[in-house]
Amino acid sequence: MLVDRQGSIKRQKIEGCASRPPPYDDVDDDEEHNERSQRRNSDGRAQRCRSKLGPVEGCPYLDTVNRQVLDFDFEKFCSVSLSNLNVYACLVCGKYYQGRGKGSHAYAHSFDARHHVYINLHTEKLYCLPDGYEIVDPSLDDIRQVLNPRFTKEQVAQLDRNRRWSRALDGSDYLPGMVGLNNLHGTDFVNVTIQSLMRVTPLRNFFLMPDNYQHCGSTLVQRFGELTRKIWHAGNFKGQVSPHGFLQAVAEASQKRFCAGQQSDPQDFLAWLLNTLHAELTTSCRNNCALLSWLQGEMEVIKEIPTKTIPQKEDNHKSRMPFLMLGLGLPPPPLFKDAMEKNIIPQVPLFNILKKFDGETVTEVVRPRFARTRYRITRLPRYLILHMQRFEKNNFFIEKNPTIVNFPVKNLELKDYIPLPMPKEDNKSGSKYDLVANIVHDGKPEEGLYRAFVQRKSQDIWYEMQDLHVSETLPHMVALSGAYLQIYEQHPV
Repeated sequence: MLVDRQGSIKRQKIEGCASRPPPYDDVDDDEEHNERSQRRNSDGRAQRCRSKLGPVEGCPYLDTVNRQVLDFDFEKFCSVSLSNLNVYACLVCGKYYQGRGKGSHAYAHSFDARHHVYINLHTEKLYCLPDGYEIVDPSLDDIRQVLNPRFTKEQVAQLDRNRRWSRALDGSDYLPGMVGLNNLHGTDFVNVTIQSLMRVTPLRNFFLMPDNYQHCGSTLVQRFGELTRKIWHAGNFKGQVSPHGFLQAVAEASQKRFCAGQQSDPQDFLAWLLNTLHAELTTSCRNNCALLSWLQGEMEVIKEIPTKTIPQKEDNHKSRMPFLMLGLGLPPPPLFKDAMEKNIIPQVPLFNILKKFDGETVTEVVRPRFARTRYRITRLPRYLILHMQRFEKNNFFIEKNPTIVNFPVKNLELKDYIPLPMPKEDNKSGSKYDLVANIVHDGKPEEGLYRAFVQRKSQDIWYEMQDLHVSETLPHMVALSGAYLQIYEQHPV
């Protein structure tokens, strides 16, 4: 009995042990369970990481954004590495830093200064650092607009009818399109040229729409378009614009012929700028650019060149050539003083010096060969540029002619003084012009300053602009100024 009982007990133990799963099965189940739990945890962490890196509506640091210190007019270079690749602007202090990943200057700045909101100056996306997630908040759209102003076709069409003033963050009021430009040490010749070109409506409208030149790789074209949009933007944080980036592009494109710290002639700069913009747009853009078609006219040139064999006989050479501006010579000032021991400043009507282009007045040209030349205008441009040749350079110094030119501000009728060809049936242009911009030089030839008078079409009001100084003036004050460079707009028929 005892043996049987023990044997049965042994058999029960063996059967019981056989009914249990082997020890390695428990280990496999635990490992599989651990793997499944680790997979779930890793998937959860990855999902949480993706949610952090994705766009997030709102940010707890938006109240630290300081719009007073933001200035996007300067070149977009990192303040530490001086690189222009992947640059971000700190919206708390306004400084530029490169990158946003670990080890980058922007990432380090977010720890050192505890500034957490940044905007990519190229993609215009906003990020919170060091967390690294993208911020999506409509309250920051005004910063994007200041960084890269945008206009619709409807807004562009209404610019000349807009009478509303805008207000800067400091409380000052300004007019879009009538903002001052910073003088970066002797760059007043650039400022008056830009302010005058902003009155050429088709040129302004062309550069207000970046789609017209987005395929152009020229830095000069892109910077000029950016400057144009900032001048006419109604949501600027301040009432002036700095042309720093545009001047850098000008210095590079002109090989430092025009640069900060070096005074130049606005007539030379205007001719160079228009021709360079036209050349860059023509070679880079897909469509043909009509930039110069708004400003370019045509004239007939007749040269009478005396022959060497028979001095009395002359060879006539007739040709047609386009012109961008008309150079008008001024009569020489008197050499003697009056009874009051003061120099007499002569005055001459504009129509008298325009007779140079009547086809009969003879002008002697010395270079490249002596010739008697006559000019006759065969086609008038939509915008007529007149250049009063006030400066004359001799072997010793530059002399300025102080002669005052009397000109009309409105209704300059050219056909009464210059013989013009009969317009074609499909040509609706006329010969009557209104002044829209007038550049004046004050002071000595090499030490003076330039200022501009420009017209605001919406209210027919004139403004005097000298760098940051913008003030309203009367039309008769424009007519009394010593004109140097003028832009007239043609009346539609």
